[in-house]
Amino acid sequence: MDTLPSCPACSSTYTYEDGPLYVCPECAHEWPQTPAESAVEERVVRDAFGSVLNDGDAVTVIKDLKIKGSSSVVKVGTKVRNIRLIDGDHDIDCRIDGIGAMQLKSEFVKKA
Repeated sequence: MDTLPSCPACSSTYTYEDGPLYVCPECAHEWPQTPAESAVEERVVRDAFGSVLNDGDAVTVIKDLKIKGSSSVVKVGTKVRNIRLIDGDHDIDCRIDGIGAMQLKSEFVKKA
């Protein structure tokens, strides 16, 4: 006879099967019989107009962006090639000619 797993919530050994679930009669906890497939969600980054961005794309800046700690400005229409998507508040890691490496928010660019 199969040995059923103990309840992960209360460690009770009195679990039983109910369809695709295991159920604990002591604490009423239910969990799936098969381990949950890892729900790795792909993060989708979109530009200001809703186009999906990918690593290596080229984008164009749609708004003058002041560079924090500097008097420089990234002008409207500046084309940025070979972007990398990253996690965090600023979605795009890139290198801008004449300025250098920086991070941009996807809401201020459009796909070129």
